[in-house]
Amino acid sequence: MIRLSQVKVPIRHTKETVIQAVAKQLRITPAEIASVQYKKRSIDARKKEEICYIYAVDVTLQNPKKETSLVKRSSTPNIQLAKPEGYSFTPCGEQPLRHRPIIVGAGPAGLFAAYFLAQEGYAPLLIERGAPVEERVKEVERFWNTGILNPETNVQFGEGGAGTFSDGKLNTMVKEQSGRIHKTLEIFVKHGAPEEILYVNKPHIGTDCLRNVVTSMRKEIIKMGGDIRFHTKLTNFQTEKGSLTAIEVNYNEWIPCEALVLAIGHSARDTFAMLDKKQLYMTPKAFAVGVRIEHEQSFINQTQYGSASTLLPPADYKVTHQCSNQRGIYSFCMCPGGFVVNASSEEGHLVVNGMSNQDRAERNANSALIVTVTPDDYRTEKNSVLDGVEFQRKLEKAAYTCGKGQVPIQLFGDLLNNKPSVTIGHVTPNIKGAYTFANLQDCLPTFIVDSLKEGILAFDKKMKGFADEEAVLAGVETRTSSPLRMERNEFYESSIAGIYPCGEGAGYAGGITSAAVDGIRVFEKIAEKYRNCSAVYFTRMSKQLQ
Repeated sequence: MIRLSQVKVPIRHTKETVIQAVAKQLRITPAEIASVQYKKRSIDARKKEEICYIYAVDVTLQNPKKETSLVKRSSTPNIQLAKPEGYSFTPCGEQPLRHRPIIVGAGPAGLFAAYFLAQEGYAPLLIERGAPVEERVKEVERFWNTGILNPETNVQFGEGGAGTFSDGKLNTMVKEQSGRIHKTLEIFVKHGAPEEILYVNKPHIGTDCLRNVVTSMRKEIIKMGGDIRFHTKLTNFQTEKGSLTAIEVNYNEWIPCEALVLAIGHSARDTFAMLDKKQLYMTPKAFAVGVRIEHEQSFINQTQYGSASTLLPPADYKVTHQCSNQRGIYSFCMCPGGFVVNASSEEGHLVVNGMSNQDRAERNANSALIVTVTPDDYRTEKNSVLDGVEFQRKLEKAAYTCGKGQVPIQLFGDLLNNKPSVTIGHVTPNIKGAYTFANLQDCLPTFIVDSLKEGILAFDKKMKGFADEEAVLAGVETRTSSPLRMERNEFYESSIAGIYPCGEGAGYAGGITSAAVDGIRVFEKIAEKYRNCSAVYFTRMSKQLQ
């Protein structure tokens, strides 16, 4: 099989068009091609008058013996023999488990750890403080419509994690050759995601599709021997000689456990506090805070694609700038054709995020514009690992006060002039949850505001019109990543043996795919140590210990 890259085709094309382009590049006839499998597809928009799609494909010839000779005679690196790919792992653990492994958190890290453990016969128990997707969606919609917050089931907590109310982006900066990323995407496709996520350059599912995928994965975990308990929060744990022996849930039930996967997400602040009190070793880390900015999607499309904008999917963008105050500002979690959402999870505090459906068909594009903060920025006299959490809370409380419980918004021109907005312009806010006019300088530190002003003006030089004075800013965006890291050793165990920190909340991931991959890695570490045991075995052991 031949791996062929840089296959250029027009915006309007068919599979036959791709096959013809492949044949031309290989200098063979289309009839000699047995199959063409897409491996990657991206849009080349560097020249607005020559926008095209670029594919990387795997090609099988009718005469496979000819493949090697074709590659040998080629003088371009774009033509290579395809290397074998795929995820492969064989559990090799020998140590017996007396109790089933427990996973805390049903976000992507927890779901994938549970999925693989169940698939290999470990009969895991997955616990989630929030509700299953079906119930969770209703609870979140109720919050957006009434402002009544459920602290345990919201945009941050519940089956699927925070990513369930997002754009469902699956691209990642993680570079690894193990096949875990592709395996993650294959599992998503198996459970209802579009097949194109296997090869498009910036794959996404969309919040509407992701909900169905998560539900399907839950059903298969149960079918494979796992159990899932919702409305079940980790509240304490016990150790003996530095090793985990049991966990407490909901303050009233103890469950024996020797292997615990902590995939709690970046917003489980009460759990962070409990872990700190129990002296699980954690360290503060940098993260970023800022606002959401909304432009009309048609403007982004025209800026990125020019006259071809009506022929292509909704455009995205990525911008960065180094400010004169030595702060970096950049776009994050850009949502084409989406919503800004009230993503609060604590009473009296307010935080925003972005969300898109699979079709990305809403009128506005939005993105977080965020500024890096470090432990030096938020460290207090307590010098606590939870100082970053308190910094986030301070901004979220200020946003809640600034908006009187509603999402505070401000036009960019008014931010420049340090005055609250009183009317909207041509960009109509597309926000899930009530919003109100405010002055965002009342709820953000001066260095963040200064960076936003300078950064947006700088981005205008790259995307003319980005600094539209009627662009809508919504605050505050603080949950970009975990403010701490749960340190783990080479076996992925924390300072307390048997506890496996995992995913974004633990500080080891930055999105759906990287969190899922970390869940797979943690599964591997558990399976390298422990042998699998059936649910019948765990039931018998539980009865013997009672």
